[in-house]
Amino acid sequence: MIKSCHFIFLSQLLQITGTYLRDSFEQGLPGDENGKSCQLEFGSYCLWSVEHEEVMKDFIVKRLKDQLFVARAYYPSIVKLDGMENLSHEMKQNIQEHGHMLSEAISDADLPELHRVNMAKMDQTIAAAKSCDAECTNVEKKLTQLLDMTEDEALFHARQSAYLYRLGVQTLPKSLHCLSMRLTVDYFNASSDMEHSDAEKFGNPAFQHHVIFSTNLLASSMTINSSVINSEESANMVFHLMTDGQNFYAFKNWFIRNSYKGATIRVLNFEYLQMKNLGNGIVDQLSPSEEFRITSNSNALTLNTLTRTEYISMFGHSLFLLPELFTNLKRVIVLEDDTIVQRDLSLLWNLDLKGKVIGAVQFCQVKFHQLRAYLPDFPYNSSSCIWMSGVSIIDLDEWREHDVTGIHHRILEKLRHDTEASWRSAALPAGLLAFQNLIHPIEGQWVQFGLGHDYGLAHGAIKKAAILHYNGNMKPWLELGIHRYKKYWKRYLPRDDVFMMDCNVNP
Repeated sequence: MIKSCHFIFLSQLLQITGTYLRDSFEQGLPGDENGKSCQLEFGSYCLWSVEHEEVMKDFIVKRLKDQLFVARAYYPSIVKLDGMENLSHEMKQNIQEHGHMLSEAISDADLPELHRVNMAKMDQTIAAAKSCDAECTNVEKKLTQLLDMTEDEALFHARQSAYLYRLGVQTLPKSLHCLSMRLTVDYFNASSDMEHSDAEKFGNPAFQHHVIFSTNLLASSMTINSSVINSEESANMVFHLMTDGQNFYAFKNWFIRNSYKGATIRVLNFEYLQMKNLGNGIVDQLSPSEEFRITSNSNALTLNTLTRTEYISMFGHSLFLLPELFTNLKRVIVLEDDTIVQRDLSLLWNLDLKGKVIGAVQFCQVKFHQLRAYLPDFPYNSSSCIWMSGVSIIDLDEWREHDVTGIHHRILEKLRHDTEASWRSAALPAGLLAFQNLIHPIEGQWVQFGLGHDYGLAHGAIKKAAILHYNGNMKPWLELGIHRYKKYWKRYLPRDDVFMMDCNVNP
């Protein structure tokens, strides 16, 4: 028999189990021996969960459960002690009262009015039990069991919630699926097909040519709509919108039905072009831009190495066919469908690339040496910055001169893309290595990144940026999108489209 005073700290820890686990989850999950950050395991779900944390509605219920468990841990030892009949009887009665309250209460609002009196009585009983000589082994086992069970339960719910979050951000909303299906049916029910009267613009390099690879109808239309609204010469703009066969007719119908300040919109079926014109067998399905969650160590010289998570956008494999898809063009601007344009893009179109292939914003918070795990055994400059593909100005003549497509294909051959997952993941090393030393950095204020994952962006910086890039999982057309950034995207939504209203499209 020894004093059980050393259990006071543990019982106090158990009394604040909810707070302890919440704080641990935000900093790094319990039991994570390597000190990994939450984002490393669960990605942007951690950011979303903290931002949307709700007030605990069962704090007192949890406190009652902790009291009950501690009392049950001490009770078998107290019963065996001589002269402790009154204490053991009182403890048994308190345990029964707590059990009865918890059998009828899920939240604090369900508790009876006398619950605070019962809690105070239980606190006194537990304090009296702690002052007695008790068998520490039994109590220690019970309390350790509670701690282990609570941590396991918290981890289980964290993984379950993270899975549901990923399902939410990766699944096309029902309203957008409805929109695409309704437009497709309407296209085939139409009596005649409207073709472009200005098809001569498609291959004319005198016009400003913009390329978007997308399977998201609403997102791509918002990118185009924002571009033409903020353009000083919208009639000079030509948009080549590349999609797959499943979405082709919905896209085509939408852009036939809607006008964009005189801009020319050309919808292309990538699968048809691949089969009829390209035929190289390298890319047989549409592969738009890919996003990667990159976690790397910080440069801080501290004993505890900190990790930083960034969300990097990179060209998908289909974009490396640009010179073959647009043989008559010399220059194009590539826009991703999760971008919103707030300024005229003429300055970007006329930018001198100084002999480089592509003009893009460099992202020097991540450099090549931090991506050793992602890059294969190819030579590279470890101090080079990566680049972001949200908006890019491309010199197609220089691209052909440097055979960027050939370099990309040779890299892919060495990466051995046997599965779709490895094929998609290969976009990161292939994109970085194919354009190595061929990037002309454009000024950072052109693009504001992070609207799909960073809650801390200043509205002043957002308003000043020419282009907003919603890179990250929390896209503005999703319910899980970051609410405070949605207004910059929503201002370009068509308000009176019959298909939008019928499908209840209201992100």
